[in-house]
Amino acid sequence: MSGDLLASLGYLALLLLALGGAYLASHRQSVGKSLQMALVWGMIFMGCMAIYGLWGDISRDYGRKSLPITRQDGAIALPRAPDGHYYVTAEVNGTEIDFLVDTGASDIVLSRKDAARIGFDLDELAFLGSARTANGVVPIAYSRLKTIRLGPYLDQGISVSINGGEMDKSLLGMSYLGRFGRIEIAQDQLILRR
Repeated sequence: MSGDLLASLGYLALLLLALGGAYLASHRQSVGKSLQMALVWGMIFMGCMAIYGLWGDISRDYGRKSLPITRQDGAIALPRAPDGHYYVTAEVNGTEIDFLVDTGASDIVLSRKDAARIGFDLDELAFLGSARTANGVVPIAYSRLKTIRLGPYLDQGISVSINGGEMDKSLLGMSYLGRFGRIEIAQDQLILRR
């Protein structure tokens, strides 16, 4: 910790001690009740701080799984997430992978974590390609998927890129989305038709 941070923490501790002491002195008859209320408010404050600090992880881990909805006409409907994006869980090589649907991505792009989950040996991959992303240029390895299933549709031998950089979510790009004859957005749903 830096000296400025320690000084700030010391100042806050002294301020809290002074305020707490003044409060307890003014409520001498009910010190036990005052301590109990201070403890309750402290726990509420700590809970709020924990939720605030973990909110990014909570929303990323629990708010993004979206199974495709197969409609009677055979179309696949994906609901819009609260962040405005479309997410889908597809079965890749027998393993469920969560994707961000990205019409701006040329390929299916797997994160390193997801690539390892479906059986790619990251040490054996040759990251000879590169891709321009919003985060700059990243190394890319190319391969093929054995299978990918989205709703009732099973495809085999689809090309895939494995991102050599850091990536939160795998991308379902146009090399796969282009297999659908029609892509439309209506009533907060992304609809894919073959």
